[in-house]
This record gives sequence, structure tokens and C-alpha cells, in this order.
Amino acid sequence: MNQIGKMLIAAGLLLAALGVCLIAAGKLNIPFGKLPGDITYQKKNLTVFAPFGTILVVSVILTLILNIFSRWK
Repeated sequence: MNQIGKMLIAAGLLLAALGVCLIAAGKLNIPFGKLPGDITYQKKNLTVFAPFGTILVVSVILTLILNIFSRWK
């Protein structure tokens, strides 16, 4: 149970850090969600948003960070 508690605390801190990064990105006008490859389809009462470009950029960044972390550890 002790390990699960530590993992939950770490996950919570990670989510809080991610939230701070997203708020900072919004304040700095970083165009997440408006990159080339992001698809938005709008009709009268329907909006479909598929952020393929944003997902690709986030995936590359997370891959680089995790590779650096795994080599460091």
C-alpha cells in the first residue's frame, strides 16, 4: 500500500505540473490546437476536433524527455 500511495502522489504532482505548463502555454500564445494537421469540422450543432499535429508534437517531445530520463537513470 505504501508504494501505491507514493505512485498516486507522483501522478498527482505530474498532473499539476502538466496543468501549469498548459496554463503557461496559453499565456505565451503557443499555438497548441492550431498547428498544421489539426482538423476542425463545424456544422450547426456539431464540432469535431482532431488535433493530429498537436499529438505528433507532444509525442516527439515526450519521447525525447523519456529517452533522456531513461539514459540518465
